[in-house]
Amino acid sequence: METQLDPMKDDLPLMANTSHMLVKHYVLDLDVDFKSQVIEGFIVLFLEAGSRYRKASGTGEEGCQSQFDETCKIRASEQGRVPVSNASVCSSKTEYNDFAVCGKGEKDTSDKNGNHSNEEQASGISSSKNCCDIENHGNEDFLLVLDCCDLSVLKVEEVDVAAVSGIEKFTRSAKLTDVSKELANLRNQIVHELVTLPSDRWKEQLYYYTCCSQAPGCGELLFTTGTWSLEIRKSGIQTPTDFPHAIRIRYKTKPEGRSVTWTTDQSGRPCVYTMGSPINNRALFPCQEPPIALSTWQASVRTAASFVVLMSGENSAEPVQLQEGIMSWYYYVTMPMPASTFTIAVGCWQEVKQSFTPAVQTNNEFSLPCSQADFRWHEESCGHVEYPCRFQSPAARLQRVIPYRVFAPWCLMKCCEEHLLQLIPQCLSAAYTTLGTHPFSRLDVLIVPSNFSSLGMASPHIIFLSQSVLPGGSHLCGTRLCHEIAHAWFGLAIGARDWTEEWISEGFATFLEDVFWARAQQQLSHDEEKAQQELKALLRWRRLRDEVQNSEEELQVLRSGLTVESIFTDWLDTSGIPKPLLEEGETWKESRLVQQVSGEVTKWIRTNQRIRKSSKKKRRQDEVIFQKLLPDQLVLLLEYLLEEKTLCPRTLQCLEETYQLRDQDAEVRHRWCELVVKHKYVPGYGDVEKFLREDQAMGVYLYGELMVNEDAKQQELAYKCFAAAREQMDVSSAKVVAEMLF
Repeated sequence: METQLDPMKDDLPLMANTSHMLVKHYVLDLDVDFKSQVIEGFIVLFLEAGSRYRKASGTGEEGCQSQFDETCKIRASEQGRVPVSNASVCSSKTEYNDFAVCGKGEKDTSDKNGNHSNEEQASGISSSKNCCDIENHGNEDFLLVLDCCDLSVLKVEEVDVAAVSGIEKFTRSAKLTDVSKELANLRNQIVHELVTLPSDRWKEQLYYYTCCSQAPGCGELLFTTGTWSLEIRKSGIQTPTDFPHAIRIRYKTKPEGRSVTWTTDQSGRPCVYTMGSPINNRALFPCQEPPIALSTWQASVRTAASFVVLMSGENSAEPVQLQEGIMSWYYYVTMPMPASTFTIAVGCWQEVKQSFTPAVQTNNEFSLPCSQADFRWHEESCGHVEYPCRFQSPAARLQRVIPYRVFAPWCLMKCCEEHLLQLIPQCLSAAYTTLGTHPFSRLDVLIVPSNFSSLGMASPHIIFLSQSVLPGGSHLCGTRLCHEIAHAWFGLAIGARDWTEEWISEGFATFLEDVFWARAQQQLSHDEEKAQQELKALLRWRRLRDEVQNSEEELQVLRSGLTVESIFTDWLDTSGIPKPLLEEGETWKESRLVQQVSGEVTKWIRTNQRIRKSSKKKRRQDEVIFQKLLPDQLVLLLEYLLEEKTLCPRTLQCLEETYQLRDQDAEVRHRWCELVVKHKYVPGYGDVEKFLREDQAMGVYLYGELMVNEDAKQQELAYKCFAAAREQMDVSSAKVVAEMLF
């Protein structure tokens, strides 16, 4: 009986038996249908057995080649078909614009990506403590177990890779060991040779992956779908070594699948995008979810001509018309990555283009000092598995600003042009100045629909940003962009071995967002940069303090079982805030920017006291001069004022007018809404309603505040806003809010 899990509360099971077999490459061929809200097609998995299952080889090149010739004869006579020709393969649905073999090619490997971690070792890899690594006993068939949920699997079959014309080149070095299993061994050896091609043959490799993916099937495989897995077996095959190494799965997603969100954009046009949570990509395609199961992929996606397909791919795809009204988009990745980082967004996005050329973008050199890290890899080789690596390319090491594009719904085009488009080169250049070579060769930035559940999400070659970062100037947009760019290094190029340590990547990205943003602003002195970082540190410290006060003790332990120096015990295995951080928090309060805020808070408290004492007939008060504050200072100011027991309506009115709070960024407006709710400031209820509808990535907490006061008007406001947004709201967020309200 399968365990019933709640993705909101329980850890998801990682079912894939990655210690037995690893997916080395995925080929996806999909159709996106907005009428049925279904993505349908097939995926081909190219597999390798774990190293401890690989047999010693013994047959020479000549034997293998003669066996290939014999195989062709057997296939033609027994199965009534002939090997697929180059012409028939290249005229199929999938496009090959990026392959030199078909006449068109991109630049050479100088534009490829780099990775200095995630070193994959085929032997000894374990998916997790929840893994279902099936051991075989007696005469039981071997099971290939994939992570899968909310998918309708229609058919699973072995792919006859030996039927591809020209594939014989991959048999000349193959060494077969068991002549009694000629066809099966031949196919598996071809896949082995294909997945182990040297990195300088990446174009040829992608071409043959595609050809093989569309080769004929050579026998259906038995499969069983469970709540969290897809189990595949071939009758009589008992080991991973003998299991088919190229399999094709025909399937379709379900509208309710939790890996993708079908919704409308801010202009009311239909769209679909991957969430990245709560169940990664297992409801988009069958895959291996553990983050150490690294693979490459390529995908062809077809949809109506009015839609744009964006994806985590190394190439900037150009659509190809297949028939009237239908376009196909092709992307690929040659850097091995976890399947969870695969990202897709299909919608009526518009590319935001510059109507003028700012001075800072006149060349790629930008106006920041050269990084000492630029040439650190000059004579060194990287320690990852072989693939086309950007860090080995002198041109990539000098590329301060990688090519980038911005996409958004039509109604947000102007806002993106005025703010976001100008920030990207500054933030990219600041990241380069700090860390050196960009791990990825290009970047797309997409403003996702309003129901997106966070402020941003980074994937290879593409960043999702919430619309909440756009209003209120450049600060929130810039810092969030810097955070997501930092994930290119920490979280993507360098990843955790399992999901329990994802917080490490977040920690690095959070630290680096301040460093990047300070450099992106260019004009800051060292003292100004330090003051801003101390202010930000205090704000984060306050949030951590609040989280600790409202979290169960067991949830405050980040990791268990370590027996090293005491620092690990203090910081990782003990609940509460560590003593060094408590001491540091006191020093941040002495920062110049924090002291300015404290002074302004004192003015507001005095102003509030005078207003409370003055009668309705006597409203005259001495004019108070309030200083102009930075966005983070405004956040801290409002947080301090939230600690005050009572603020009068006129004080709140004056506060909003002084700082134009309705026009500030989402972080500031969120604190303003908290003040409105706490003090039942009715003129501000419209601001709360607007925030709950337009800033869904941040508004969940406010629903709780509206309910906890047990005020009829506030509760009515909560019900009204939730009713209006529920259908389009992120499923996980909607569930949390529903539990608060009902």
